[in-house]
Amino acid sequence: MPLEATMICVDNSEASRNGDYLPTRFQAQSEAVSLIFNAKTQANPESAVGLLSMAGTSPQVLNTPTTNFGAVLAGLHETKIKGSIRLGTAISVAMLALKHRANKSQRQRVIVLTCSEIDSKDGNDSEKELIKLAKKCKKNNVSVDFVAFGDATGSETRDVLEKFVEAVGGSGSNEGNYLAVIPPGPGLLSDSLVTTPIVNSGAPQEGGMEGVESTGGAGQNNFEFGIDPATDPELAMALRMSMEEEQNRLERERRQREESGQNGERMETITEEGGSSANDSKQPRVEDDKSDGKS
Repeated sequence: MPLEATMICVDNSEASRNGDYLPTRFQAQSEAVSLIFNAKTQANPESAVGLLSMAGTSPQVLNTPTTNFGAVLAGLHETKIKGSIRLGTAISVAMLALKHRANKSQRQRVIVLTCSEIDSKDGNDSEKELIKLAKKCKKNNVSVDFVAFGDATGSETRDVLEKFVEAVGGSGSNEGNYLAVIPPGPGLLSDSLVTTPIVNSGAPQEGGMEGVESTGGAGQNNFEFGIDPATDPELAMALRMSMEEEQNRLERERRQREESGQNGERMETITEEGGSSANDSKQPRVEDDKSDGKS
């Protein structure tokens, strides 16, 4: 499995408050970050994953590539929901973070999770500038994957992302540059993402294609995870177990969030009856920044 340093760019814009992906777009990304981190580090224990937010005053590196999952969770916890994404600037900052990675033998990869339309009025996000950036990524051996969902599935944004992937790819190597387009559905974003080459980097692609589109998690062949169990039963079993563990973990987290929410409502009722504020001792969390926007 490849040894990689990966920077995950998360969309923390106002668009991420939308609840068309469960439980919200931002929280769906948080679960996807967990899935990607586990997939990368389980594939190769020396691989590292960093985190970058794309909206707000400017893109911000929350974590440089690390093997410490707790640090990545802390970065997600500190992320504020505001403003609009700056896609081109974010990818450039991610490239800089990868350039200064501790282990120079790690391949460089940027994974962009975006639910926003591209703002062509931003000079760095015009189609011309993004294509120029894609060619720079290729020159510096930086692979780029996109997970487009929400507003990013619109034809204009999707076309630009497809052109970016085409410009950054073309080498014919196994490192791959992929675009996964995931529309809203009853399942989780991470469930759709798990069978794509972005998570399952060993999945073979038809016709040697370097870009692949996922429209809800379907692979490019009829095998689960894109792996033929007859040719590699150990890998197929490992991927299946990893997916089951991830689904169980996400289910536990959802139940904990539901229980915490119910307990919070009970406590709020009690303290209101007692005449004190329910927010006096409440610690700031990512969810607090989405108070009115959460569906």
